[in-house]
Amino acid sequence: MQRIAVEPPRQPEAEELLALGAAYAHSLYPPGACFLLDVATLELPGVTFYVARVHGCAALVTPSQAGADAGELKRMFVRAEARGTGVAGAILGRIESDAPAVGLERIVLETGTRHTAALSFYPRHGYKPVPQFGEYVGEEFSVCFAKDLLPGR
Repeated sequence: MQRIAVEPPRQPEAEELLALGAAYAHSLYPPGACFLLDVATLELPGVTFYVARVHGCAALVTPSQAGADAGELKRMFVRAEARGTGVAGAILGRIESDAPAVGLERIVLETGTRHTAALSFYPRHGYKPVPQFGEYVGEEFSVCFAKDLLPGR
């Protein structure tokens, strides 16, 4: 089982994952269509940065523009050689497990129309398409998803 830890984003291994994720996003989308948080933003209060040592990372930002009870999943990235091994599911599972402890009832996220793996991954993990929110409203390449974490909602 992959160990998922909350770690600071300003460290060589994490910064390498972030750089690889940014390069991948920029290879798919035109300038201005990538909504990537930088390391300084990932260090702010209200952001929890998760690392699957050296395989992947993601951040949970609270609260989001989608509501005070919703956190936004940002910067989810898994190295190419680790894709299909369960790393992404492990990171997402850890984030979903931690979220209610900080008052979150829902996780929202934005991905791109060209991230075909993400477009199938999130629905497999219970995420449903939702209208664009926040800075993504009107963005040509943005697709938004959400998952309610409380049963019966």
